[in-house]
Amino acid sequence: NSFVTRTNTCGELRSAHVGQEVTLYGWIQYQRQGLFLVLRDFQGLTQIIIPQDEAHSHVKKLLSNAPVESVVRVTGIVSPRPPGQENPKMPTGDIEVKVETAEVLNSCKKLPFEIKDFIKKSEALRMQYRYLDLRSFQLQYNLRLRSQIVMRMREYLCNLHGFVDVETPTLFKRTPGGAKEFLVPSREAGKFYSLPQSPQQFKQLLMVGGLDRYFQVARCYRDEGSRPDRQPEFTQIDIEMSFVDQAGIQRLIEGLLQYSWPEERGSITTPFPSMTYEEALADYGTDKPDTRFGMKIVDIGDCLRRSDIQFVQNALSYPRGTVKAICIPQGARYLKNKDLESLKESAKSQFNQEIMEIICRPDGSLKSLLTKFLGEKQQSELIQALNMQVDDVVLLAAGEHKQVCSALGSLRLESADLLEAAGLVLRDPTAFHFLWVVDFPLFLPKEENPSELESAHHPFTAPHPSDTSLLYSDPTKVRSQHYDLVLNGNEVGGGSIRIHSAEQQRFVLEKVLKEDSEVLSHLLEALEFGAPPHGGIALG
Repeated sequence: NSFVTRTNTCGELRSAHVGQEVTLYGWIQYQRQGLFLVLRDFQGLTQIIIPQDEAHSHVKKLLSNAPVESVVRVTGIVSPRPPGQENPKMPTGDIEVKVETAEVLNSCKKLPFEIKDFIKKSEALRMQYRYLDLRSFQLQYNLRLRSQIVMRMREYLCNLHGFVDVETPTLFKRTPGGAKEFLVPSREAGKFYSLPQSPQQFKQLLMVGGLDRYFQVARCYRDEGSRPDRQPEFTQIDIEMSFVDQAGIQRLIEGLLQYSWPEERGSITTPFPSMTYEEALADYGTDKPDTRFGMKIVDIGDCLRRSDIQFVQNALSYPRGTVKAICIPQGARYLKNKDLESLKESAKSQFNQEIMEIICRPDGSLKSLLTKFLGEKQQSELIQALNMQVDDVVLLAAGEHKQVCSALGSLRLESADLLEAAGLVLRDPTAFHFLWVVDFPLFLPKEENPSELESAHHPFTAPHPSDTSLLYSDPTKVRSQHYDLVLNGNEVGGGSIRIHSAEQQRFVLEKVLKEDSEVLSHLLEALEFGAPPHGGIALG
């Protein structure tokens, strides 16, 4: 309460304050029949008793007529609440303030929605009146939590580990590859700046400049359509270090998160588990697996290799052909026929992948279009491979490895949503499952033209030390030193060890990616002046 004219906030008065005269400022949360009101500020709520005697009639009139969400000052005496009227749910529930004087500092007009957390309000209305939405407990909590975590991160990086906080420019030139960038017209006709997608080049130049350890709470700009996990501008904790390897960056981030993690969310255990990109794709059908629940993808090629099912045999005859399945626990009990149809339809429309279902009946026998092609032994092998129980539903897919895995990975998440909507709890909402995904491919075929390659991460990512020679002979087989941090199925961080040789960087840009290296001439030249080995990561 220093620097301001209140004596206390609306969240701090307790029985120990009884008898004191206090001055509070806040918003009227609620007012009842001219008898009392609840005053709210950023810290909490206090019950205010409106005086009923003749001497204070003007105070009564003032407070009784003030609309909800008006800003008021009240001065009065802290009193204990009458016996039996205490409110154990409120931190200030043992006391009330009996008003002596009051002032309405600003009256509030009719609200577009009530300032209560449980009121359903449309997103558009919330955005239009964002300043009112910010008065709700949830958004206040979110902004304060974020502020505390960023502060703890600064302490850990700067005070404990010698990082330097550097602000990098926002007006820059175009970078090849990556997302579409925002353009800003300059005063010179026909000349534009572009906003950086991330401080990637700047932080590498800082390493060439010998800073050793850099960090920034950095704004990034990407002109992509807004998706739930993508905004046109966003913030990331941006980090770069010299003389470091992949394990060093991973340990740093684990320590950083452990140090800054809010106490009320429990502690997090380190080191985080790690999984290769290939394992993630094969077991979960995605490079960002949600490991809070099972339902892993199972390879059942061996069980069905000797069967007479035509589409299975066709799939297995291809070089990257495979037959895989997921088992939905209690699927027959919780999912309706239309749910199963919608799952099959979604695999067809998104991945062009046909799906067959197998249901385990109460007597343990299998119900499926496939059972007539399978002998007793094959059926029991299948039940064992998938660990099928009564009422489980298996979704089976055959075809090219990546397509089959991606389709089943998507169905795994969709069926988990359906099971949870039907009342089965699969994913603990309070659990935090961190995971490193490593050994990504360095290059992927472009979607619009598969004969050309693009960077899986970005063009500055270094190849895996064991695969360096492949860079020049068969770039598609090269693994990278790129690592992602995944939390509950969301990618929350990504980084890599960078290329620090100008020659190798030029080869990747010109020969593999077929990019014009002129745009990056400043970076390529910097790498020729004794650039240290370096790497980094960004969390966002």
